[in-house]
Amino acid sequence: MNISHLFLTHIVFGGLLTIVPPALANTIDGDTPAEPPVDSVPEQLSTGESLLNESPLPPQELLADPNPLNVPASEVEVLADDEQTLSLEAAIELTYVNNQDLQVALLELEQAQAALAEARAAFSPVITTSADFTAQEANDFLNDDDDIDTSLDALVRVNYDIFTSGQRIATVRAAKEQVRLSELEVTRRRQELRLETATIYYDLQESGEQIRINRAFVEEAQRNQRDNELRRQAGVGTQFDVLRADVQLANAQQALIQSQAAQRIARRNLARLLNLPSTVTISATPVIAPENWEESYARWQLTLEESILLGFQARVELEQQLAQREISTQQARAARAANGPQVGLFAEYRWDDLLDDSSDTYRFGAQFNMVLVDGGAARARARQQEANADIAEQQFSEQLDRVRFEVEDAYFTLRSNEENVRTARTTIVQATTALELANLRLDAGVGTQLDVLTAQSELTEAEGNWVSAALGYNRAFASLQRAVTN
Repeated sequence: MNISHLFLTHIVFGGLLTIVPPALANTIDGDTPAEPPVDSVPEQLSTGESLLNESPLPPQELLADPNPLNVPASEVEVLADDEQTLSLEAAIELTYVNNQDLQVALLELEQAQAALAEARAAFSPVITTSADFTAQEANDFLNDDDDIDTSLDALVRVNYDIFTSGQRIATVRAAKEQVRLSELEVTRRRQELRLETATIYYDLQESGEQIRINRAFVEEAQRNQRDNELRRQAGVGTQFDVLRADVQLANAQQALIQSQAAQRIARRNLARLLNLPSTVTISATPVIAPENWEESYARWQLTLEESILLGFQARVELEQQLAQREISTQQARAARAANGPQVGLFAEYRWDDLLDDSSDTYRFGAQFNMVLVDGGAARARARQQEANADIAEQQFSEQLDRVRFEVEDAYFTLRSNEENVRTARTTIVQATTALELANLRLDAGVGTQLDVLTAQSELTEAEGNWVSAALGYNRAFASLQRAVTN
């Protein structure tokens, strides 16, 4: 299914992929895996960058400060005098590059990959070396001689565990699942950032449209105030009409000031999310006019039931709970294996008294260790991890319910706003016609100033309702895509 472009900025949120959760790993006895345990994890990422889009970097002036510890210390450094107009698509790509939360997720992925490398190292032999140098004074009381005896000893030892009752393989598999969990977390945070960026961007667009509407209302109120003053001076109007026009103008000016403040707040909120330099301020592209709505808006083609099933199949949060369950299962196996038989091989070569009468010895053999009694500590650790696996199962079920609610909430909001947009478009046409008629009736002497004031307010309200419904539709469309998409 191809999802249409969002009608405001023509951004594509991507195709929808269906993911079938992988089966959980089979129980493994001993250290012999059913499939290669060490090399089965692809080395996909060194810094996690391949999880980001391979698109050209944004302009240099929009990139975040490479030093995250840098704090501006002068007014010039925080003066937002560089205004940039960004589309929604450009804003989303920029937040992928700059946002600190996503960078933290990538660093956590690096940590998980390092932990996997550490777990893999258990399958390699361990080679150690040591050397001892000693000096000892020997007193000969009979001959009254003081001698200093020195010696230098060296040792090289090789150890390799050939059997750990399954502890190594369980640890490696848990580390592999942790890497997958971290990759899923990067994906989840990208999805959340996309939705949050779209939501704040629409807030910025809405504040800009409210400024346009309120500014037009102020201009109309000023014209109306001047006309009423002229009518009063000509003797065909009253002071009451002038006062009513003054009140309408003052109210319109207050609404304009409030919308301007909302725009400033939305700009800084978007700049915060995008982690822009402190001197940059953002403007959004304008909203498409109501008359172009039918040709431009995105249509959701799936039914509610199809959307819910798609969300169940594709949501990364469900995959995360399965990964967490597998991590806990493998950690429980590793905890039990700690009390199982442990068999290792060793070989060592030793040099004694290298400074004098040097001699060397070597030996090799096998070692067997097994904990007979530990007070139940290993079993207790295993039960803790088994409880964590059960918790992950319950959280999977809870997440399943949450996914359904998010899909239904976004779907119903989308449909209601779709109807509201159509109603608001019709209302704008009617309110515009009503205002024209009210002015004609006033000029002809058969209407009242109250009719004009009422018509002006109704037109402003209708335009505001259309903007709210149109951007509400876009927000719901973005939320619905987030609710079902991978």
